[in-house]
Amino acid sequence: MKISARKLVFTKLSVIFAAVAFVFGVQMFAGKFEKVSASAAGPSASHTNAPGEDNCTACHSDFTVNSGTGSVSISALPANYKPNQQVSITVTSTQADATIYGFQMTAIDSLGRKVGTYTLPTQSPARIQLMDGIVGGNQRQYVEHTVDGIIPSQFGSNSWTFMWTAPNRRVGKVSFYVAGNSSNSDGQTSGDYIYTTTKATLSGSATSNFDADGKSDFAVWRPSTGVWYALNSTDGGFQALAFGSTGDKIVPGDYDGDGKTDFAVFRPSTGVWYVQKSTGGVLITQFGTAGDVPVSGDYDGDLKSDIAVFRPSTGVWYIARSSDSTYDIRQFGLGTDKIAQGDYDADGKTDIAVYRPSSGDWYVWKSTDNQFIIFHFGISEDKPAQGDYDGDGKTDFAVFRPSTGIWYVQNSTAGFGSIQFGQTGDAPVPSDYDGDGKTDFAIYRSGAWYAFRSTDFGVSIVSFGLPADVPVPSGYLAQ
Repeated sequence: MKISARKLVFTKLSVIFAAVAFVFGVQMFAGKFEKVSASAAGPSASHTNAPGEDNCTACHSDFTVNSGTGSVSISALPANYKPNQQVSITVTSTQADATIYGFQMTAIDSLGRKVGTYTLPTQSPARIQLMDGIVGGNQRQYVEHTVDGIIPSQFGSNSWTFMWTAPNRRVGKVSFYVAGNSSNSDGQTSGDYIYTTTKATLSGSATSNFDADGKSDFAVWRPSTGVWYALNSTDGGFQALAFGSTGDKIVPGDYDGDGKTDFAVFRPSTGVWYVQKSTGGVLITQFGTAGDVPVSGDYDGDLKSDIAVFRPSTGVWYIARSSDSTYDIRQFGLGTDKIAQGDYDADGKTDIAVYRPSSGDWYVWKSTDNQFIIFHFGISEDKPAQGDYDGDGKTDFAVFRPSTGIWYVQNSTAGFGSIQFGQTGDAPVPSDYDGDGKTDFAIYRSGAWYAFRSTDFGVSIVSFGLPADVPVPSGYLAQ
């Protein structure tokens, strides 16, 4: 097929005109939204549909957001992140009949603040750029297209890839918001479709998470039969797996680093660990002796649970590091202490910690500087219930008092707090049941779950299990 020079020139000019005339944004002035000509050079800040922001339907208003046949997506985010981790992110905007495409994305913490840094690919001409903005008094940074990044290399979609580097300390849940424009390139704001989506990566707050959706699942282990039952928060279905036998202690954790909790037990009589990895295969290893207490956690910061035990007879911790197959042996605690490991300094590594009922003191060996702290918080009857209750990425000191059903928490950001939630005989099962990056107050009572959601302060009541079952979230606490 022969194309005339005149037609070729006209086609090129049409594309250039469409690119120059491409409008993709609005700006806020004096509390009102006013349309501006942002052009294909990139949208103005604050249009990702993140909290406090608008999206691009403010200008491209023919169709409501997400009403077309296309979409915008964020790929390659891990279920959990570790400090300073570099993640290659790809944003893709699609629609079969669109001609040019654009996007804008931002990453924020639970308070709406900028999180992490971006590294853009070296391209000439550049297809991606950065822009700064302020929303609700918080600084935010945006990744977005340039004038040279709107024309796709194939029909029906356009993609942009760049690097996001996590902060050097955990900050709790990190949420990514993106808006995409699938345009007809007619030089007007009409006829274009706007799409938005959001994804998140957590700092390990979702324990007992068997379906990798960022929410903790209601799950139990039945000692009489050795069967695990997990209620998937994604679709309401459940998993059942026979794994373990009477006398075992459950040691749930993410031993293969895929973001899913693995079924696992420790056999005190032999010191053998059995792990059914969600990626496939069974790990069987002898690590410990009779009388040892299992204390699994991510002590080396590689996003995998490490096999570890605490020996009450000597107060010694034995840790098998998954990152380099070496061992960490440390004397820390007394035989009467209760284990209370957690990431108290937000460096992505589990810290060795104990709670001493006789004095109500917590002892934490921080992995950041190999120094320890002592904090008085609790009385002899209290059960340690440590977790990240304020969502800042740090484990908070917390106890559940069985005689009154009251929880006491020393938040690392908001200070002291308490709540009456439970009664005598309840088992504390704190975890992140709503996926917001904060540990929720929860108890297990004779086969019923009661969870106080931190997102809306409502209570979830779910019947799942039998009175003699062991609730899986308790496997992360002193048993």
